[in-house]
Amino acid sequence: MSKLGNLGARLHRGEISYDFIGKRKIWYGISILITITAIVGLAVRGLNMGIDFQGGAVFTTSKTSVSVAQAETYASQASGHEAVVQKLGTGGLRIQIAGMDTAKSDATKAELAKDMKVDPESINSDLVGPSWGDEIANKAWEGLGIFMVLVVIYLAIAFEWRMALAALVALIHDITITTGIYALVGFEVTPGTVIGLLTILGYSLYDTVVVFDSLKEQTKDITKQTRFTYSDIANHSINGTLVRSINTTVVALLPVAGLLFIGGGFLGAGTLNDISLSLFVGLAAGAYSSIFIATPLVADLKEAEPQMKALKKRVLAKRAQAAAEEEMAESRVGGPEGPEDATPAVVGPRNQPASRNRGGRGRPSGKRR
Repeated sequence: MSKLGNLGARLHRGEISYDFIGKRKIWYGISILITITAIVGLAVRGLNMGIDFQGGAVFTTSKTSVSVAQAETYASQASGHEAVVQKLGTGGLRIQIAGMDTAKSDATKAELAKDMKVDPESINSDLVGPSWGDEIANKAWEGLGIFMVLVVIYLAIAFEWRMALAALVALIHDITITTGIYALVGFEVTPGTVIGLLTILGYSLYDTVVVFDSLKEQTKDITKQTRFTYSDIANHSINGTLVRSINTTVVALLPVAGLLFIGGGFLGAGTLNDISLSLFVGLAAGAYSSIFIATPLVADLKEAEPQMKALKKRVLAKRAQAAAEEEMAESRVGGPEGPEDATPAVVGPRNQPASRNRGGRGRPSGKRR
């Protein structure tokens, strides 16, 4: 068995564990800090919405010697809007101008052809109206809202409302972090980004449900025992599924990292960035939230119940009594080094004879004169 597999088996059996629940305030603090950073990024920089959401035009040219930087300058001057230019495999350029009035597309196309010194007929244009972009954006928000509602209903039925609430908080946490990263990095938000978000929400939910299922199974009849609190069992559930979560996350991240860093970065396929970034950030955030946010939050909500408070009080009292009895037992036998009342081999000052003359009235024995 591999070292990681052996570690997973020991974690599952409870031979070793890490106190995730006991250190939950640290994880809450880290998540709050990351979330605040993401919100600040959204408020300051905002999202770079693609033309599918705010309308605009896409111009595709035939093979040309014009560089990407030159084309960006020409397109910005011709349209009055910021342009995104990508080099195509055919040697042509894809010029995307978001937020541009479609009525100006013909004039912009003619100006581009003049600056790039190509025939206007060799430039293909695709137009997206702002009303269609607004409709796409509204449909995306509706889909996200329906997904959230269905998730809460399912978890409330399959488990309980506290777990549903914790899972919802974790999902909002993942969405906020992912969208904040998009704002900070400046990547364009496209329909592929929305697909990536829905994908990572499903993955995050799956990872959370795995832990919740283990927690539900181990907390049956929890009030009938006095060995473990709810937090103890929740911590054991996390440790029992920890290696599984790590394995699935790493396996899922490897191909996504290939798309993002090799395909989008090294090979320059920028169209992969919109979906690969959301998948990469969302998968990592989902694995984090299922371990460090969702389950600790469930433990906090459950231990606020009167019966769980009473259970925790009984468990702690029993542990205190056991510790006191163990301490008394150790003091009774003199601790681990040996009994205290052991009789010394020699009583009296060192180098002093132990025997005396019984007939000499206490006088030390000696030679007769």
